[in-house]
Amino acid sequence: MALIETERCGEYAVLTLNRPEAMNALSAALRKELAETVLAMEADPDIRVLILTGTGEGAFTAGLDLKELGSGAASVGDAVDVEDPVTALGRFSGPVIGAINGVAITGGFELALACDVLIASENARFADTHARVGIMPGWGLSQKLSRMIGISRAKELSLTGNFLSAEKAERWGLVNRVVPAGELLAAARSLAEDMLSVEPDMLKTYLSLIDDGYAASFGEGLALEQERASGNSAVSAEEIEARRMAVQERGRGQAG
Repeated sequence: MALIETERCGEYAVLTLNRPEAMNALSAALRKELAETVLAMEADPDIRVLILTGTGEGAFTAGLDLKELGSGAASVGDAVDVEDPVTALGRFSGPVIGAINGVAITGGFELALACDVLIASENARFADTHARVGIMPGWGLSQKLSRMIGISRAKELSLTGNFLSAEKAERWGLVNRVVPAGELLAAARSLAEDMLSVEPDMLKTYLSLIDDGYAASFGEGLALEQERASGNSAVSAEEIEARRMAVQERGRGQAG
């Protein structure tokens, strides 16, 4: 049985964590297979967007396989340094949509935060239990979470290990929206198609500008935008007019 199910749909792919008997826990084998699959998608010029989800409605992923770690069959160090799917997701140059179908706990929470956009089902819940397990995060949670929901809220979650419901995650700005469980994948697919409908080169270059600027100071980010905007002069008047008309036509068909 494949630990990562891959479905190619034109220019996007759906990657599904597939260990339902273990709440899609991130065993060494699953982490390795996910990292390899993501890097293979990056090497494929036909795949421009990824959707990441989990099998079933109970769990996106319960995080690192603590049973495996407790048995000594794998080490925490390897989870950070060797089989690292979060770094692999960071190397995918297009957007990654997280379709969070169930609980995302600790390492699973970190995996969710490695996505660019999160859509959650009503069954989704998030928890950072690093402090309860006694292991420091190594995939970015301690820095990303506070930047997404505010430092006080991040401290509350990380220093208690309490669960965050899908509804509250939406209110706090962690997820873009919450949808019924049966509509989750359809919503993620629709968003992927919307992203793929923009000017092809912009999908990667604009994403890169947002991410690079966010990682810098505000002033550095503004300077970076000015630097990369210098290429705008290469766009012809005819191209701008055609795209303007297309944007207007699309806008008439959207309620917002």
